[in-house]
Amino acid sequence: MSERRPKRVNSIRINFVMNAILTMSSFIFPLITFRHVSGILLPVGTGRVAFATSLISYFNIFAQLGIPTYGVRVCAQVRDDKKLLTRTAHELLMINLITCAVTYVVLFAALLTVPKLQDDRPLYLLVSLNIILTSIGMEWIYKALEQYTYITVRSIIFKFIALFAMFMTIHEQKDYVLYGGITILAASASNILNFINVHKYIDMRPVGGYNLRRHLKPVAIFFAMACASTIYTHLDTVMLGFMTTNTDVGYYNASVRIKSILISIVTSLGTVLLPRASYYIEHGEIEEFRRISRKALNFVFLIACPLMIYFIIFARQGIYFLSNSAYEGAVVPMRIIMPTLLFVGITNITGIQMLVPMGKETVVLWSEIGGAVTDIILNAILIPKMASAGAAIGTLAAEMVVLIIQYAALRNEVAPSFKTVQYLKITAGIILASAASFWVINLSLGSFVTLLISAVIFFAVYGCFLLVTGEPLTREIITTLCNDLRSRFRKR
Repeated sequence: MSERRPKRVNSIRINFVMNAILTMSSFIFPLITFRHVSGILLPVGTGRVAFATSLISYFNIFAQLGIPTYGVRVCAQVRDDKKLLTRTAHELLMINLITCAVTYVVLFAALLTVPKLQDDRPLYLLVSLNIILTSIGMEWIYKALEQYTYITVRSIIFKFIALFAMFMTIHEQKDYVLYGGITILAASASNILNFINVHKYIDMRPVGGYNLRRHLKPVAIFFAMACASTIYTHLDTVMLGFMTTNTDVGYYNASVRIKSILISIVTSLGTVLLPRASYYIEHGEIEEFRRISRKALNFVFLIACPLMIYFIIFARQGIYFLSNSAYEGAVVPMRIIMPTLLFVGITNITGIQMLVPMGKETVVLWSEIGGAVTDIILNAILIPKMASAGAAIGTLAAEMVVLIIQYAALRNEVAPSFKTVQYLKITAGIILASAASFWVINLSLGSFVTLLISAVIFFAVYGCFLLVTGEPLTREIITTLCNDLRSRFRKR
């Protein structure tokens, strides 16, 4: 008899809160560390690390084969049966370790033969630790079981360790290799704990009956998806590195770093909904699946639109605060790339939360292939003429193509959800918030104070306007928070 688990591991609210905390830690850590190291390493040093990270990401994608996303779906479907979950996890880990070994062979060959890579071999080797750490970490099983509290606590601990190491060791421009290693410590070293603790959820002893072949077709599709996605999310940095200078890569990296932080905020709800959506589809709970999809889409519009406009207006202050005035060249790319917050937020819902659980990952694949082709063509045309700004345009166009293709495939399913979004209230709130905060730029108070005052005014005006005008999701969020506070107060 197979061992059974409760059908609900955690509430979506708890998962969202934990993922929000994780997201904020992902925001604070690079904000503090990059501000420290950018002044020491300068654009050329941070550009080297960004180039190495982007290049290794291509090797990592071959090692992972799309398992990080596929593993969440397939493990969520069998999470009520420990024996089936164990067998599935073992099979995926076996595939992962085989591809990991092959990837390292190819990487070492590249480091020995490609002239561009030979000057910074120690940096590439350090950054490549991400490949093996991701493979053994099996984070997909923790996400499938919705263990977001564990994921969050573990991640924050390692970020604090890396933060301490960053300030203790990065003192000269030549320390860019150490910087690359510490970024991997912050991002991936916690996967060692994953491997140690996974015995709490699955048996570590062989259970037999393995069938690796059953995963090959879906893994191949998810692998192709990951390839296409990585191409248009990292190719701009790699092409900049080969076609321009490390300084241009440094400029672009500063703008992309802010974009990545903001995207993690926008997609935080969709991240925790993938295992739940997969569970609903597997058990035929279609109405629940549609309900959380509508709510997630509303959340994206509510969060992404104001963040996009705010950081277009205050791009210069954001760049100066994250780094310094030496990164002036990052301001224009940042303004160009900001609309991707909305595009990525929507496709995170339509693609990862809807198409993937519905078994339509081939649509996601074709959308990302379309994005990758668009990015390659535009980068080849625009980077030689516009450098980092050209790369930003390529990325913006690629994300737009992905969105158009996914929307076309889900038009009948998502059109009713799009109609529930309060576009006029969101737009009016953003216009009022922008007018209320724009004047802060003229005070010349310094980047941090300008951002602090303007952000408080902007988001306070925006939030109050939505609340007063009765935007449904805003009221639901406020009501839920108030009820939680009252219940806790009564318990005390």
